[in-house]
Amino acid sequence: MTQTSAKTIAFQGLPGAYSDLACRAAYPGWTTLPCPSFEAAMAAVREHRAELAMLPCENSLAGRVPDIHRLLPDSGLHVVGEHYERVEHCVLAPAGATMETIRRAHSHPVALGQVLNLLRDRRWEAVIEADTAGAAHLIAERGGVEDAAIASSLAGEIYGLQILRRNVEDEAHNTTRFYVMSRDPILPPVTAPDSVTTFVFRVRSVPAALYKALGGFATNGVNMTKLESYMLDGRFTAVQFLCDVDGHPDQAPLRRALEELRFFSREVHVLGCYPAHPYRHEQAEAAE
Repeated sequence: MTQTSAKTIAFQGLPGAYSDLACRAAYPGWTTLPCPSFEAAMAAVREHRAELAMLPCENSLAGRVPDIHRLLPDSGLHVVGEHYERVEHCVLAPAGATMETIRRAHSHPVALGQVLNLLRDRRWEAVIEADTAGAAHLIAERGGVEDAAIASSLAGEIYGLQILRRNVEDEAHNTTRFYVMSRDPILPPVTAPDSVTTFVFRVRSVPAALYKALGGFATNGVNMTKLESYMLDGRFTAVQFLCDVDGHPDQAPLRRALEELRFFSREVHVLGCYPAHPYRHEQAEAAE
C-alpha cells in the first residue's frame, strides 16, 4: 500500500494562491502541495500524496466557485472541515514601480472584479490571467514598472515583488469559504455542540417534491444554512441540490429529517459532518 505523505495538504493553484494561504492558516506547519486543477488536488488525496485537500466552495462577493459542486459527489472524498479565509488583495509590482507608473493590473477575473474601484480610480487596464499567484509569477518574470499583479501578500513574498498597496478590495467582508476533504470521514462526537453536515440530493419528479423533502427539516427544528441547485449532465430537468445544515446525522432531529428527505428523494449522499468554524459565530453575532 502507498504510504500517505504525512501532514501534506493539496490545493488548486500556484504557490502563493489564496488557497495556499488558507492551507497555511488552517494547518500551520503542514506542507502545501500546489495542483493545476481541483480534480488534481482531489486525486492527490486519493493517491495518498496528500492527507487533505483545501477546496474553495463559495465567496461572499463572487458566490459559489464553479465546478466544485459538480466534482464533490463523485470525488470519493469526505468533507471533514471548513475554513473561512479573508481575501486581502495587494498591488504587487517589481522593484522600481510605483502606483503612478502602473498602467495594467493582472489577475484572475474574479479578483479583478473585486477591485473595480481601484481600476476605475487609477484608470488601469485589467488583464485576465489564470489565477492570482500565476499573475504574480508572470509579473516577477516580466519585470518593468508598468505592470502589477493583484494577489496575496504571500504571493509577493514568494515571487519577490514589492507591495505597493494593501487591502485594495472593494468590500471589507470579502471572504472565501473552503471545504477540507479527506479520504476517510472524520466525524465529530455526537455530543459536539456545533456540527455542520453537508449533503447532496435529487428529488423525485413529482409536484411539490422539494417542498415535501425539506419539510422534515422544519418540523424537526433543523437549521439549514445553505441550499443551492445546479444542473446535472447539461439537462434542464436533472437538478441536484447541495445543502449545509446545523447538526450531526446521528442526532435525533437531523436523523429524522434525513429519513424524510430520503423518502421524497431519488438520491441522498451525505458528503461529511465536521465542526463549525468559529467564523460562523462571528457572523451571527455581527448580525444581531
